[in-house]
Amino acid sequence: MSDKEDTNNFFEVNEENVTLQNNDKCDILIYKTFEEMNLKQNILRGIFSHGFETPSYIQQKAIVQIQSKKDLIGQSQSGTGKTGAFTIGILNLLTEKIKGVQALILSPTRELSEQIYNVFLSISKYTKLKISLSVGGTITEKLDDTNVIIGTPGRVLDLLKNQRFNLQNCSVFTLDEADEMLSKGFKEQIYEIFQYVPNDIQVLLFSATMPPEIFDITKKFMRNPLNILVKNEELTLEGIRQYHVYVEEESWKFDTLVDLYKMFEITQGVIFCNSKQKVENLTQRLLEQKFMVSGIHSDVTNRQAIMNDFKYGKTRILITTDLLARGIDVQHISLVINYDIPRSKEIYIHRIGRSGRFGRKGIAINFVSKQEAPLLKEIEKYYSTEINELPSDIKIN
Repeated sequence: MSDKEDTNNFFEVNEENVTLQNNDKCDILIYKTFEEMNLKQNILRGIFSHGFETPSYIQQKAIVQIQSKKDLIGQSQSGTGKTGAFTIGILNLLTEKIKGVQALILSPTRELSEQIYNVFLSISKYTKLKISLSVGGTITEKLDDTNVIIGTPGRVLDLLKNQRFNLQNCSVFTLDEADEMLSKGFKEQIYEIFQYVPNDIQVLLFSATMPPEIFDITKKFMRNPLNILVKNEELTLEGIRQYHVYVEEESWKFDTLVDLYKMFEITQGVIFCNSKQKVENLTQRLLEQKFMVSGIHSDVTNRQAIMNDFKYGKTRILITTDLLARGIDVQHISLVINYDIPRSKEIYIHRIGRSGRFGRKGIAINFVSKQEAPLLKEIEKYYSTEINELPSDIKIN
């Protein structure tokens, strides 16, 4: 790829010398309405039929910048419309008359890819563009005339290697949850996929969290990107009340959870654990006590059915790992419980962002054992926030 290093250390970072890459110095204009953005009429119709009325802050800044065909790094709090921003921006770039893949969008999980796919389908409904989903377990239809492919890295790479489609006409490549996609779990696959894209491809990265080391990595494959960034202290998500419950011993968490569950009238909530085994054990114990819960993690085979039951209110509490920490939008989640304090500061923001989507109110409660107390203090310091003790008279609705 021209001007982009093609070496075996593509994603290697010198952690002792992490620097923020230079931003384009032009001012990024803010567009208060979709009509101001000079969007195609069929895209504009799709936006309004999807339910968007006015653009969110990230949409006000990012959509038109995507039209400039420059590389872009877009950061915004969870639930503020990042998917809509790159969906609208990308669709407005594409040409219906061109056959073949013009846009490739990758995300770390099947669930998030399916969610992005549905947004693309909805907003493109008045166009002739063909949108395809490529994730594990799906039967891939003929891809010769597909314009947009949305998928997970492993599945997309497998299809590329088997020549099920090519990227010779691809003009824009997007990584959603970019910090996760450039982490150790995915970076080799992303590197391989980059070998199939044209030299001059436009690269878009989006996430709620952008650790400093990510910017050093992006120097390897982005050209002077526009940066739309948020300071750490602005990431704690306005509208989400954050509390902690101190438990002396790890074994006391279950009884604490049961007591909380009986106290509140919870519309819908998510409980996060740090391991698959704990998800299974906690789910089983709560089911034995007749609570309406379900559990999900990456080894569960009927994940889509479980998610549908949760989204449509058949179960009120979903117990999960960080599989569902990023991007998943369920409209009526009022409560997030961190049964375990997350292992990374960044994932904390993604977890609590499952409530308070698009400006709605939510509550995050952290169960903190003696061993986990330093982790919570580190989170408070990093985000310049205070996570107070849960008051006895709190109400969740």
